[in-house]
Amino acid sequence: MLYFRDGYPSARFVLLKGYSKEGFIFFTHYSSRKGQQLAENPRAALTFYWEHYSRSVRIEGDVEKLPFEDADQYFRNRPYQSQIGALCSDQSKSVSSRNEIEQIASQLKEKYKEGEVPRPPLWGGYILKPYTIEFWQGQTDRIHDRIRFRRPKTDEPDGILTHRGEDGWIYERLFP
Repeated sequence: MLYFRDGYPSARFVLLKGYSKEGFIFFTHYSSRKGQQLAENPRAALTFYWEHYSRSVRIEGDVEKLPFEDADQYFRNRPYQSQIGALCSDQSKSVSSRNEIEQIASQLKEKYKEGEVPRPPLWGGYILKPYTIEFWQGQTDRIHDRIRFRRPKTDEPDGILTHRGEDGWIYERLFP
């Protein structure tokens, strides 16, 4: 098996649950593969693609765990089946069969009624605090538009081709 810490890239889907000026929020098991990788290297990239509009966004940043109070609040608002799914899963670990997972879920449904499911102890939220956001707009002539917003490095002077935006972000056009 190839490992992230050995320099192999790793990508995974996450369900974006919120965003603000501070960053982008998602939830998962801390003991999952992505949780372990974020513990080793708390940096990540998010990508979004809208084929119909020929647009994409790439966001890179540092990742931090959210307080458990945030995880508790979000977990309470998840559908019952999602709560059971999170509680029955030892995410990213091997399992003998789907039947084993279904048996665990069935036992948990007998034990916990709707509104009673506890948040798994190692399940919580993360916030990706961006330092780069790049927007891409495809063009039929293949001379695509790319605009990058980035947080400046300490005392970085403005370049001829850069512009200052809101909250000190630098924005610049990139070659396609």
